[in-house]
Amino acid sequence: MDETQFSFELLKTAAHGRARLGRARTAHGEFQTPVFMPVGTRGTVKAMTPEELRAVGAEIILGNTFHLMLRPGSETVHALGGLHRFMNWDGPLLTDSGGFQVFSLARLRKVGPDGVAFQSPIDGTPWRLTPERAMQVQEDLGSDIAMILDECLAYPATREEARRAMELTLAWSQRCRAAANHARQAVFGIVQGGMFGELRTESARRTVEIDLPGYAIGGLSVGEPKELMFEMLDRSIAELPREKPRYLMGVGTPHDLVRAIDAGADMFDCVLPTRNARNGLAFTTEGRVRIKNAKYAADAAPLSAGCACPTCRGYSRAYLRHLYMANEILSARLLTYHNLFYYHSLIRAIREAIGEERWRGLATEGLPLPPEEA
Repeated sequence: MDETQFSFELLKTAAHGRARLGRARTAHGEFQTPVFMPVGTRGTVKAMTPEELRAVGAEIILGNTFHLMLRPGSETVHALGGLHRFMNWDGPLLTDSGGFQVFSLARLRKVGPDGVAFQSPIDGTPWRLTPERAMQVQEDLGSDIAMILDECLAYPATREEARRAMELTLAWSQRCRAAANHARQAVFGIVQGGMFGELRTESARRTVEIDLPGYAIGGLSVGEPKELMFEMLDRSIAELPREKPRYLMGVGTPHDLVRAIDAGADMFDCVLPTRNARNGLAFTTEGRVRIKNAKYAADAAPLSAGCACPTCRGYSRAYLRHLYMANEILSARLLTYHNLFYYHSLIRAIREAIGEERWRGLATEGLPLPPEEA
């Protein structure tokens, strides 16, 4: 494999559990692990400017191959200097391959050995996404980390369905590796296997044999019980090399992050903090605040008394409720800023706990975790 500008250094493993500290280097700077990546699906983290993302502590963000391919088109983004310049973000970028989005278009797609044929959810135009096309689009976008094209299954799925999707993903992984420009991008493989432990083990082992700079665990958080999700995570991570980053895709709540970090995962993305903010839900150390509740109509307190974000320093729950009930754009901006500030504060606290030998997984004292909700 050609040399890439990506590298990963494992700095420390906790004495208790499998939590790790690491440092990744890319052509657009470094990021520390564990890391949470805000989701910028269409070249924007909704309601946030790149400057605000830096201010809340974001080090790397995620863009989406599928949506940017459809609009404005990867060729357009490439002609305008790549996704970094297009969206005015000068830090590391990861692009996912579009596999999950294709999975979500169940009625509009047809999966075959060569790739996926689907109709655009925007205007119904027919498209085709192959492993080679997924790599070309990501090269056009110019991300620092590109993901292989995979097939993600819904839950529940049969063992036969899970094996078929796993074999297809492995075949596509080889094609993505062959098609990628490794001098420009680090290509990460994706472990699949549904909710079957032996398939997860096999998928991880065979994905590692492809020899890629990093590995993701996909196909989780698709409706399965939490305990099953973490069982599949454990089976996957057990086969992944210690010296390379491990990316758990699409997870999750603050407690999910802590538990997954304790299992040895390094990288995370999830729409929960941003999507919930737009729907009036804030994450705080005291628990979730549903700002539309009438009890906040005259509440002069901030969202969270111990939070140092500008939203909590400057605005009352009463005002935030007013904005939300009035459908004002500022509601989404202030709540999104708070939620991302909270998530990144949690990640920083986790890194400090690991570095200072205070890490005890879910029992770690001092983490800004809310009471766990059922």
